[in-house]
Parts: sequence; C-alpha cells; structure tokens
Amino acid sequence: TSDGYELPLRMWKAAQPPSAIVLALHGFNDYSNAFAEPAAWWSRAGITTYAYDQRGFGLSANPHIWPGTDAMVKDLHEAARVIGMRHPGVPLYLLGLSMGGAVVMVADARDPPVSGIAGQILVGPAVWGRATMPLPHRIALWVGVRTMPHNSVSGRGLRIIPSDNIEMLRALGRDPLVIKETRIDALYGLVNLMDEALASSPLTRTPTLVLYGARDEIIPRGPTIRMLSNLSAPHRVALYRRGYHMLLRDLQADVVWRDIAAWIDDQSVQLPSGAEIDQPERLNTEEN
Repeated sequence: TSDGYELPLRMWKAAQPPSAIVLALHGFNDYSNAFAEPAAWWSRAGITTYAYDQRGFGLSANPHIWPGTDAMVKDLHEAARVIGMRHPGVPLYLLGLSMGGAVVMVADARDPPVSGIAGQILVGPAVWGRATMPLPHRIALWVGVRTMPHNSVSGRGLRIIPSDNIEMLRALGRDPLVIKETRIDALYGLVNLMDEALASSPLTRTPTLVLYGARDEIIPRGPTIRMLSNLSAPHRVALYRRGYHMLLRDLQADVVWRDIAAWIDDQSVQLPSGAEIDQPERLNTEEN
C-alpha cells in the first residue's frame, strides 16, 4: 500500500482469459482463505478472484490490532486500482463478506467512491450498528473499551451457530490464522465500522447484490432489513432459507456460488436458486 504496509494477497486465476474480476474482502477474525473454495469454482466459470488479508488479520502485520475504518477503506481503493490496471477492460466486482461487506459499503458511499467498479456483492454484510443494538450491549462495549480495551473475549459459550458445515468449522478452529479471542478495542472498532455501514446505505451508488441466510445468528434481521430498505443504488436481494451467516462455506454453498456467478454474468438475469425476494420485510416472514 502507499504507506508501505504489506497486505498478503491470494489469486485464483480463471481457466481462460477472464470475463470478470472479483476483489473479495473477508469477514472479522478471518482471512483471505475464506474464498478458496468459491474462487476455485468461479475460476472454472471464467472469473479471476483476488483476496487479501485485511490489516490486523491473517498473515498481515500486527494481528488482533484494529486498523481503523479509514485505513481499511483506503486499502480497498488502492487494491481495486492496482487490480483494475492489471486487467484493463475487464469488469471488476467487489465482494464483501460480513465485515468485508461493511468496508465495501462505506467505500461506496464515501467521496470519492472506488472507481471502475461494475457491481458489488454483499454477503451477510455487517450492519449491526448501535442504532439497532440493545442498550445493554452498547453499555457493556462503552465500559469495556474505557476500562480494559486490551482484554480479549471469545464467543465460546454463546451457542451461536455460524454454519451447518461442521467439518469446516472444526478446520477453522485448528487454523492458527483464524483469530479465536478478540480484543475489546477491536470489537469497538468493528461496531464503529458497522455504524457507518448502516448509515451509508442511503448513499450507495454501485449496483448491488445482497445475499442473506435465514438462519444467520451473527447479523440480525432487523438491521439487515433497515439497511435494505435504505439502499439507494439499484439492488437485488436473495434470501437462502437454509443459509447461515457463512453462506459461502455452508453445506449448500455451491447454490450461492452459482447465483453470484450468474449475477456477474448478467445483472438482470433470474438467479438460478430462485432465492430472490422483492421486499426486505420478507426476511421476517419467510420460513427458515
């Protein structure tokens, strides 16, 4: 990057000259390996995928340390510019998973937006900002970041199911690059990012595909519906009844991969899964 920070980068090259390029941003406490399986599948569909470890995650320097929203957005700008220059004339799409989706949304709403983007895909975007967060959560975070910001917490004991792919979850538990315990000041930074992402939804400009799992226990339906209701850019929404938060790695992940590839090929085409919904409120009424 322009400040000398190195972002570890992975590339999954299309089997033929690519018809599209995807720049993918991983979720909180994860890293670029999150896209290994879908990117390998997309490569056979003519899509080249790039993904980097965002600052403070994966193999980047200073793991566990929250880099700040401004730095994350700037990194996305620079990565998109470099990758776009490497593939002139080929449509470039941004894909954000959870926290990565929040970064994509903020970057799209700020001035200037990321240039040369044909569309963006938001997978379970992290938009659980303070405006939709219970008061006890907000108080606990406020107290924690002021009294013990360097202390770490884990999700053990919360009984949250992020995916139905148990073998994948066990592999993540063994992966040393996946952060298991999170500093309180990092959680505070994440909430700040989600605040801005939720507030950014009326300012979006880029054609958007939003994908959400009906069984998502990480990002609640309420803030997601609020975000979808405020989106100003042309957008389409898919709700997967059997989907969890980790849609790209669930047992039915290939259904989601196909939908993304189809939308990239033609943003007006019906999604192969038939999961598209016409009203955000259907997230509350659809059976899960």
